[in-house]
Amino acid sequence: MQSRPTAVMEATEISGLTADSRRVEPGFLFAALPGAEADGRDFIDQALARGAAAVLAGLDTDAGVTPDGVPLLLDESPRHRLAVMVAAFYDQQPAHIAAVTGTNGKTSVISFARQIWTRLEYPAASLGTLGIEASHLCETLSLTTPDPVALIQEIAKLADRGISHLAFEASSHGLAQYRLDGVRVTSAAFTNLSRDHLDFHGTNAAYLAAKMRLFAEVMAPGGTAVLNADAAEFDALEAICARHRHRVLSYGRTGHDLRLVEQTLDRDGQRLVLDVMGTRYTIRLPLVGDFQAANALAALGLVLAEGGDRAAAVAALEHLAVVRGRVEDVAEHPSGARIYVDYAHTPGALEAVLGALRRHTDGRLVCVFGCGGDRDRGKRPEMGEIASRLADHTIVTDDNPRTEDAAAIRAEILAGGRDGEEIGDRARAITEAISRLGAGDTLLIAGKGHEQVQIVGDRVIPFDDAATARAAVAALESEP
Repeated sequence: MQSRPTAVMEATEISGLTADSRRVEPGFLFAALPGAEADGRDFIDQALARGAAAVLAGLDTDAGVTPDGVPLLLDESPRHRLAVMVAAFYDQQPAHIAAVTGTNGKTSVISFARQIWTRLEYPAASLGTLGIEASHLCETLSLTTPDPVALIQEIAKLADRGISHLAFEASSHGLAQYRLDGVRVTSAAFTNLSRDHLDFHGTNAAYLAAKMRLFAEVMAPGGTAVLNADAAEFDALEAICARHRHRVLSYGRTGHDLRLVEQTLDRDGQRLVLDVMGTRYTIRLPLVGDFQAANALAALGLVLAEGGDRAAAVAALEHLAVVRGRVEDVAEHPSGARIYVDYAHTPGALEAVLGALRRHTDGRLVCVFGCGGDRDRGKRPEMGEIASRLADHTIVTDDNPRTEDAAAIRAEILAGGRDGEEIGDRARAITEAISRLGAGDTLLIAGKGHEQVQIVGDRVIPFDDAATARAAVAALESEP
């Protein structure tokens, strides 16, 4: 990192940091970062007018953008530098921090880890898509991985509140944009990789490279990596971990350290036989979906990586609660048919949850889903094909069309499948699907999960899949 002039910088007191010129207060360091829609350097004058005491920017920044007496710090990776500086400014973090990356399962894994730690009587929290969750608090954040200032501030607050164990989601966006580089990660898990976020990363290779940064650059050498042995990326990740002296715990059906030996599904959960570091355990996991066994093992691996008691941690798996919007059983039809809401919004996730629910279904498997606008268009026909192949009936509806034409999105989905029914209004699609359910049937409402709004154009409309489903069932139950 370069600075101008060094003597002035040494005498400059910084009272805060931000990358948002609107949040600058007197004495703050302003990070002028390039963005997808705007360049932070265009707002340096605004930050200075609000009292910025120093500016951080890239090496290609004009040295004259700040007046004499206001230090300009130039760095080849200003995003990384900001994250490191914020971590130094807000010094306190929990002693045990576990990060989880992968396309699917992140939210479930961090929740399961928090639940296990809490059962073992550790002060624990999780941070991710569902916000910040702990036994005594629940807060909402706007992104899976917030900007580095907000992220470190929240982590410091958790430490101040006595949280010693934290599990958080490491999104590919957050990793690619260096937002996590100030977090003192002590263990990290990889779940799986399938098509997602190609509108941002461009290629699957770039998407995977972002995920790999967690093990290669974010977690300090000597951490513990909990890796899915059944994933195609296992060997490459294991090699990275070896280079960085990370201990590796492998999990899955072919896992060495946490192995799924046997799995028997029932209507409300599954019986598992596990081999955990050489010891055999038989438990009942109270979660629907065969892939939940892998999520539970990933969480168990993180708990063991941070020193949790093995037998007690395994026993805690029998008490795991379903995560909101993740294969969540939200209602039961008068006929006995079950209705699930899931966040599945990628081809891999939709395939996994439909395949899992098929094994819990005696009758027809019905799927209601759509795809979001202003996002990767290539996955739409893929998801249409998956739904038509794995479900007995599919209703294609709207899911946050944003600024795109909703009908055009639905057409791209339907082009990939066969015999799909189109009902654009999401509430009507859910209600219609529920009205047709019979004994032994299962309905999956996919794509939005925990979300409680529908984004149409520039409007944000209140909408909740689970609440809509419960209202439809209640209406049926009230009929004479």
